[in-house]
Amino acid sequence: MDEIVVVGQIARDLVLVVDEVPGPGGTAPVRERREMLGGKGANIAVGLAQLGAAVQLVGVVGEDDVGGRLIARAGADGIGTGAVVRRPDCATGLIVDVVADGWRYLEDLPDGVLLREEDLPIDLIERAAAVVVQLQQPPEVALRAARAAHGRVVLDGAPERLRAELLACADVVRADHLEAELLSGRKIAGAEDAVAAARDVMADGPGLVAFAVDGVGNVFVWDDGQLVVPLGDVEVVDTTGGGDAFVAALTFALTRGDSPADAARLAVKASGATVTHPGGRPDLTRC
Repeated sequence: MDEIVVVGQIARDLVLVVDEVPGPGGTAPVRERREMLGGKGANIAVGLAQLGAAVQLVGVVGEDDVGGRLIARAGADGIGTGAVVRRPDCATGLIVDVVADGWRYLEDLPDGVLLREEDLPIDLIERAAAVVVQLQQPPEVALRAARAAHGRVVLDGAPERLRAELLACADVVRADHLEAELLSGRKIAGAEDAVAAARDVMADGPGLVAFAVDGVGNVFVWDDGQLVVPLGDVEVVDTTGGGDAFVAALTFALTRGDSPADAARLAVKASGATVTHPGGRPDLTRC
């Protein structure tokens, strides 16, 4: 398979599993602790590598020991790290995921760990078969990456600005329920609403739109078809990385030539496999 480039966030993930979150002044023992390579961009890259894709990660870490360890971990996962930026005088991002009755996120993501336009490896992006652009990055940077791509452009999320310009560059858009409402300007109460919202978004450029719909599952709409894939029958432990695994599998399948329907089913399967354990790191199988 040709190379896929992921443009997105890199961070150290600290996952703490507790029976309950204590109130003010309280304490609680940690039942399970995991520390791993994380951040949405890195999670997507890990999922792609696990599925068998050749993948390059574009993101930022600090010039600190943590950043060095995360780069080494990505390399051990089979991810190309030559385009990862080491930012001087900046701490590597930290995400704390507290898993109890649901999950709670604590983020320390300094401005320095956001990509800048001059950080983008344009030659690498131009050569890629697909470029995943994770929209937690500044919209101007995301747009520069999307415009540079000659292969398939996959947008993950909803931008704060430059919506029309980004959608015009996109081949695929994936969004969770709230992001889907922001992208489309519609209230989504069910699958029919999601299909209509996706068609609205497609009018601005993308050929395939995938929206998560709370309580329903995932809705996929493409030029000549649509598909609703219900939520899988899995025991959900932590939803943190479900969307990242979804994007990885959807991009992988489309890049190798799967039909939209087959790619949709693989994406939902990958997401379901990831939410059964604490933390956002996927654990996918080559297929």
